[in-house]
Amino acid sequence: MNNLPVIDLLIIGVYLVAMVWIGFYFSRKNKSAEQFTVASGKIPGWAIGLSIYATFLSSNTFLGVPGKAFGGNWNAFVFSLSMPLAAWIAAKYFVPFYRRTGEVSAYTNLEKRFGPWARTYAVVCFLLTQFARMGSIFFGMALSLQALTGFSMASIMLVMGICIIFYTVLGGIEAVIWTEVVQGIIKTLGAILILYLVIKEIPGGVNTILEIAGKDDKTSLGSMSFNFTESTFWMVLLYGFFINLNNFGMDQNYVQRYHTATSQKQAAKSVWLCVALYVPASLLFFVIGTALYAYYQVNPGMIETVKLTTAAERLGSEAGAAQISALAAQLQPADYGDKVLPHFMVTTIPQGLVGLIVSAILSAAMSTISSGMNASATVFTIDIYKKYFNKNVSEKGHLRTLYITTVLVGLIGLCTGLAMIGSKSVLDVWWELSGIFAGGMLGLFLLGLISRRTRGQEALTAVIIGVIVILWMSFSDRLPANYAFLKNPLHKNMIIVVGTLTIFLAGILLTKLRKKTNDDRIHHS
Repeated sequence: MNNLPVIDLLIIGVYLVAMVWIGFYFSRKNKSAEQFTVASGKIPGWAIGLSIYATFLSSNTFLGVPGKAFGGNWNAFVFSLSMPLAAWIAAKYFVPFYRRTGEVSAYTNLEKRFGPWARTYAVVCFLLTQFARMGSIFFGMALSLQALTGFSMASIMLVMGICIIFYTVLGGIEAVIWTEVVQGIIKTLGAILILYLVIKEIPGGVNTILEIAGKDDKTSLGSMSFNFTESTFWMVLLYGFFINLNNFGMDQNYVQRYHTATSQKQAAKSVWLCVALYVPASLLFFVIGTALYAYYQVNPGMIETVKLTTAAERLGSEAGAAQISALAAQLQPADYGDKVLPHFMVTTIPQGLVGLIVSAILSAAMSTISSGMNASATVFTIDIYKKYFNKNVSEKGHLRTLYITTVLVGLIGLCTGLAMIGSKSVLDVWWELSGIFAGGMLGLFLLGLISRRTRGQEALTAVIIGVIVILWMSFSDRLPANYAFLKNPLHKNMIIVVGTLTIFLAGILLTKLRKKTNDDRIHHS
């Protein structure tokens, strides 16, 4: 366990105080629900773009992507390459659609198209996914920072949770956006600093990294074959396109930002700015992972410490030294990739700079969590509270409900993260299930947007068919050996692709069948 020097703790403390101060600063403006949820539509496009970029660039990206590149190659970077096409569709169709409807919630229009069930289904899926996502980010952040700071995971989560809740509740969406602008800059500068420090520690610098990366094929984007049973270039590209389409088109975190812009043009520009920043930034994290791989190849003795630590964590406190050594010898780079960046920071980075990098990691987590809190509170208040409990709530009551709900959402996310410390498997199931049912949201949305003739009953049938397909694809690998022929042959990342297409195409087919049946009746009559 590492204990941070005072200078690093002071840097982290100053960062946290600054974030809370931003919340206090913008709290003076929050006099209405409109200001709290969409900042009265007065945010410049460049700030929104930085905000969306910061939400994309979560702590899972900051810590997980270098681990992926260390343990494998750059295949996952293809996900980022899919963003421009999804952004083009979002800027051309989604942004004008949401700005035209004027509905703050991304899910209100589903009720107008298909009935109350569609809106409620989407809201429940979104909230479940957000709780699981916030919990996993709390957990992942605390797990990584525990080794760097010397504090327990619970204490890290509690301090972070309190700070995030304070500035998100006080400042509303405006505080969320402007803190994310700061956080986006901090985390980008933090990543550049880490890369510089890794290169500085490698004899020969960039040339050595290029030589090792080329020899071990570390920069490959994956096989170019049209094989969707493995993580090929085309499979990741297709998966990334559908995920990013879901983010830009259905995720309240992003849709809500479109309404904060001063104009439709500014909202569209924010989407393109996000892409222009995220694609090279995500590449930067893959480069960091490859550079770390080269560093540990040059310093093989240091990687043994990482392997032994990983083996000890897997076996538990009761394992003996011989058992730990035996398991460590069997580990592959992919098994301990997520450990190398924290280990490098603990053993190599000088005092003062650790505090800056920890602040960058914290900013990566805080931006995603605060965005999820505000979006979840907005959706719950508009789509559940106002619809089912108090349709005629006053402006003051609406704002009070938003405050209370934001706090509750933050506490649920925090408790989810704390629960993962002792019972991670339960939360894994929750995350998997929420992801499964959320997989139907994009198909339903596209069906409502593209097929104007599809009715509620046909859409509901299509969603049921799609969810059944998604459940089969998700759990068929657990079938007994004698039912192997029923197992899903595709890669797990194809679930959202197949699920979305199943719902959309089933809805189109059912609509055509209904139309044909009606035409036949008219003809025979």
